[in-house]
Amino acid sequence: MTRKPTVTPKKEAPGNADKPVNDWITGDEPMTGAQASYLKTLCEEASVEFEPELSKAEAFERIDTLQEKIGQG
Repeated sequence: MTRKPTVTPKKEAPGNADKPVNDWITGDEPMTGAQASYLKTLCEEASVEFEPELSKAEAFERIDTLQEKIGQG
């Protein structure tokens, strides 16, 4: 029986969360469905209005801010 080689992820490559938001190539695109869903939940918990027209980068920053506000950050 032949064994498949173990694949390990690159440790040098930063994930998007590790890159500054201003360096995101797709940061100006509309937020993803997952971001919108999570952001809606956070907005409800923080009693703030959800803004559906945010970009990916703006949504990331808003999520971070709201997590801190409600104690999840």
